[in-house]
Amino acid sequence: MLVILSAGFAPGLALLSYFYLRDEFESEPVSFIIKTFMYGAILTFPLMFLQYVLQAEAVVSSPWIHAYFSAGLLEEFFKWFILFFAVFQHVEFNDPYDGIVYGASVSLGFATVENILYLVAHGVEFAIGRALLPVSAHALFGVVMGYYLGKAKFAGNNMKMRSIFISFFLPFLLHGTYDFILGSGKNWIFYMIPFMLFLWWTGLRKIKSAHRLTTSHYDQNIDKKISI
Repeated sequence: MLVILSAGFAPGLALLSYFYLRDEFESEPVSFIIKTFMYGAILTFPLMFLQYVLQAEAVVSSPWIHAYFSAGLLEEFFKWFILFFAVFQHVEFNDPYDGIVYGASVSLGFATVENILYLVAHGVEFAIGRALLPVSAHALFGVVMGYYLGKAKFAGNNMKMRSIFISFFLPFLLHGTYDFILGSGKNWIFYMIPFMLFLWWTGLRKIKSAHRLTTSHYDQNIDKKISI
């Protein structure tokens, strides 16, 4: 059991540490990161129950519905809901890059519990594949979601609403596409590899863009202090 727990936690903690250490400005308090991670972890259980009910009642009747509704819409909406209502207005969310840290934290909390439950049910031999695919994918969905929420928090009113909408819609679309590829048949891996490369390319671009936004944010604050 200790091996399964270690294998289940390791990829989530490694990815979260990576995004945390990429913060080139003011590091976020570890206590609040752990709290957001736990939000995502707790979210796993009601979501899994809801998905089970939908499947048992035959609401999920096609690969499209499963991928884009049961997985993409439900999971990304609830993660977005937590980020928007529990983190977005928090005092510690004080620069654009913070959105990436907290977005990854919530997503990885969810992915870590899901990963442990899967390994308990199917065996530790799936640990590497799970780390490379679902855990990494959840982290990158969180990066994209957090990037646009970070952008929204420090944008004007018109751009704010647009960025808030994208912060939910784009991760939902990416997540749904991921699950649809996963269930597309025996050749799914040939579609998944380019999709994951695209996902990592997108995530790393968002990190660089968030760094630029954060630099601009701090420069503006310095200019305001000087002018005062």
